[in-house]
Amino acid sequence: MTDPSRHVAVIGAGINGLVAANYLQRAGHRVTLLERSDQVGGACVSESTVIDGIRQDYALGASTLGLMQDFVWQQTGLADRLEIWATSHPDLVSFPGQKEPTRLYADAAQLAREFADNWGERGDVAAFVSDQGRVVRFLQSGYRAGRPPSVDDAVAALGADLAALWITGSARNLLDHYFTSQRTKTLMAMDVSESGPVSIDEPFSAFILPMMSSGSVFGGDYGFVKGGIWQITRELGRINRELGVELELSCTVHEADARSGAVRYEVADGARELRADHIVFATDPQTAARLTGEADLIDHTGGQKVLGTSGKLNLMFREPVRWKHDSGEPDSDTAFRYFFATDNLEDFEESTFAVVDGEDFVPGYFQVYCEGASMRRMGLVEPFDRLAVFFKNLGLGSGGAQLPAVVAEVEARILSHVANPEDCAWSRLLTPADLQQAFGFPGGNIEHTMLVAGQCYFDRNYAQDPHQRFYRFGELENVSICGSSTYPCGSVAGTPAYMCVKELLPHLRG
Repeated sequence: MTDPSRHVAVIGAGINGLVAANYLQRAGHRVTLLERSDQVGGACVSESTVIDGIRQDYALGASTLGLMQDFVWQQTGLADRLEIWATSHPDLVSFPGQKEPTRLYADAAQLAREFADNWGERGDVAAFVSDQGRVVRFLQSGYRAGRPPSVDDAVAALGADLAALWITGSARNLLDHYFTSQRTKTLMAMDVSESGPVSIDEPFSAFILPMMSSGSVFGGDYGFVKGGIWQITRELGRINRELGVELELSCTVHEADARSGAVRYEVADGARELRADHIVFATDPQTAARLTGEADLIDHTGGQKVLGTSGKLNLMFREPVRWKHDSGEPDSDTAFRYFFATDNLEDFEESTFAVVDGEDFVPGYFQVYCEGASMRRMGLVEPFDRLAVFFKNLGLGSGGAQLPAVVAEVEARILSHVANPEDCAWSRLLTPADLQQAFGFPGGNIEHTMLVAGQCYFDRNYAQDPHQRFYRFGELENVSICGSSTYPCGSVAGTPAYMCVKELLPHLRG
């Protein structure tokens, strides 16, 4: 009887490579996972610092969990190994000149009242929340089914008007449809430029809003993993090894011959070669194209828009952070906090694109993740309290170590809201240039490619015929790609890999 199993080489052991390997191995295939680093995780890894002689870990790349699908969390085995938690406190938003923060209530009626009282909002907040929920459910059903995106499906599920507003249209048109206040619109536009300088007038930029709320592990919200976000990839690496995945770390892949299935790579003790029935790239697309040597793919990926403009400042405190605007309610110290430098769409858009034209830093907004307080809610008391500040907008030119003035300005902005700033003991800035160097991201973009028209929704693939096999790499029959540059995007953690494998399994059986 013919053995139906196949040998699959997965290149790249970030979250998508790990998820792909997990599902393929569980389906009965032999999987070899190749990773250039000495650890699994990609951008979901930790680093350590020593303060007052005490070691403290912190997230080097991603910090929060939220966009993973609950079924991926369950089916991979992660739910049985790790503890996760999300705050119950409403997110807090502050604009320039605002004395008290605005609360982002989960209840639509409360949210509408809050926006009206604080920002004079006279639009239909409840309709926005309801319609976004409907679009998110549509996206999630497609993820679960492994169904590639299409405008026809969106129209069939949502109707032509909602599909035009939420999928194919611009973010500006979407926000103008529901809201009247510039502050409300600016808050909602935050997601559009999260990974790179995407204009609110860009076609398909509306789609970014529901996509960034389409995780289900916390019901669309964001939270934390006990011990740090890097526990996800670390534990998934352990699970995969227990399942039988063959893992090669610290290896340099030189070539992936798509036609013969030969993958040639080098480890410390010399050159090696494996023969695979199928190759899955869980890397950035430029690396994948270079390794295949396919000229058309090299040209295509080299011409994509890839610029990243996000910064991250990690802060450590000797004592728990005390916020000036603490509500006194349970979990107040764990609330996500958003501080804006602009309060209207025009200034927001101008700051987004200023760094494209050569500026090192133009303040846009600052998202504060209270990691240390959240760890304490899960029973983990670390030596130092930790804040992670994700912010916009940084140019690609310099690493964090070369930008002390930026560090000082971001620290000053955040610490102005802290009652005990003297307890801040350490900080480290990571810039797009640092991401480019540390993780090999083209343009320093954690999503690998920008979410612009031609690289978003149904165009977020590399297949010659996406209707036949959406995650196929070019016209190569035995090669797929499921990195962050494929639908939906890397932030929707592990979803590209799940959808890729869902599509691939029948092909392997055939």
